[in-house]
Amino acid sequence: MLKKSVELLQREAAEQGKSTLKRSLGAVNLVAIGIGVIIGAGLFSLTGIAAANNTGPAVTLSFIVAAVGCAFSALCYAEFASMVPVAGSAYTYAYATLGELFAWIIGWDLVLEYSVGAATVGISWSHYLVKFLEHWNINLPPQLLRSPFETFEMNGMLMHGWINLPAMLIICCITAIIVRGTKGSALFNIIVVTLKVGVVLVFIALGWRYINPANYHPYIPANTGNFGEFGVSGVLRGAGVIFFVFIGFDIVATMAQETRNPQRNMPIGIIGSLLICTVLFVAFGYVMTGLAHYTEFKDSAAPVAVAIAHTPYTWMAVAVILAILIGYTSVILVDLLGQSRVFYSMSRDGLLPPVFAQLHPKFQTPYKSNLVLCVFISLFAGLVPISVVGEMTSIGTLLAFIMVCLGVIILRKQQPDIPRAFKTPLVPLVPILGIITCLVMMVSLPAGTWLRLVVWLLIGFAIYFGYGRKYSKLRRQQQQ
Repeated sequence: MLKKSVELLQREAAEQGKSTLKRSLGAVNLVAIGIGVIIGAGLFSLTGIAAANNTGPAVTLSFIVAAVGCAFSALCYAEFASMVPVAGSAYTYAYATLGELFAWIIGWDLVLEYSVGAATVGISWSHYLVKFLEHWNINLPPQLLRSPFETFEMNGMLMHGWINLPAMLIICCITAIIVRGTKGSALFNIIVVTLKVGVVLVFIALGWRYINPANYHPYIPANTGNFGEFGVSGVLRGAGVIFFVFIGFDIVATMAQETRNPQRNMPIGIIGSLLICTVLFVAFGYVMTGLAHYTEFKDSAAPVAVAIAHTPYTWMAVAVILAILIGYTSVILVDLLGQSRVFYSMSRDGLLPPVFAQLHPKFQTPYKSNLVLCVFISLFAGLVPISVVGEMTSIGTLLAFIMVCLGVIILRKQQPDIPRAFKTPLVPLVPILGIITCLVMMVSLPAGTWLRLVVWLLIGFAIYFGYGRKYSKLRRQQQQ
């Protein structure tokens, strides 16, 4: 099986000059990138859904269970990122441990997750922008807020949308920031994350005073007789529901080649962002279920608004919408950053056309890759309704997690003496627990998600065997 040696990857990581990505990120930048993608709008919606249907006030325990499940994979990512600080994340790690074909599968699947994920978030961002502007009596033309395949009623007539212009504009604006350099993108992300975390902290601080202790009894409601509906099984099912709120720390690993002192800073970025978000999420869930009885969140599209109604701070509802807008903005930023870096790595290896690896002469960013992706993703967001795009699940990310955990076990066995700045503890126990956790989550996903994954991978196989296998630099080197 064709594999990249760890020594070759380490030489690539040590390369410097205009043909390589600029190292400008520190530990704080990496932690902010992780927080930026982990704290999204899901926190404000999934917390209420899990509390109402599965956990009751024990949603805080579900957050802890989900975080522990993520931590198994995070520790494995940290070991690889410190040992092989190269752009590409799980794609690169799979290339070193499982071979080129598996690396392609992971890389191609991350392309789907990041690209379609950014488009989906862009559409949702547009919807929340409309809600936010309505508070200030600003109404945008409805034709410019929907795709041509969506209909709406206006003056008693059924009309079609033209294009979702805000969704396209936010993706174009974020791409412009990314093209100008990772340092500028990181600064923008820190500002956005600070504002977003600020709103979460304000909700926790102001809401704490109005907690009704009676809402916590019973803390774990009795099971209804069905698995996952309260009781201990409900806490576990709730962990599955909110597990996807945590996913995102893996994107930090795609920035390894743009990080100063990656052996030290990558583990800090990956594990630090996960720890900070866990503390925030537990506190958020505790306050939310303390303000309102968990049954009040049933069938509510805005559970946080239900909780806020139990405080005198009604203005906070607008702040939450603002936080969701900010949250989506940072998710789009990090998705586009991660996507272009995976393309960059695959292109450098010859598996994709060289255009995706060409760097801007001044900013040293893969700007052509950014621009191509911007056109594709913005058109997708502007012309396709969110019902067709569908709710983005994380089956591809979970598959990547499994590959990384498996890779740590393989590399520890095959090359135990390679220097590791950070070592995953209790190998093989921790990686095995990571694999089991991710497999359980994957099995629980709906059949449609698996079908989407299979179709996308078949397209990927066609590209790999038609182009990538032929132009693979590693394969050509071995054939010489």
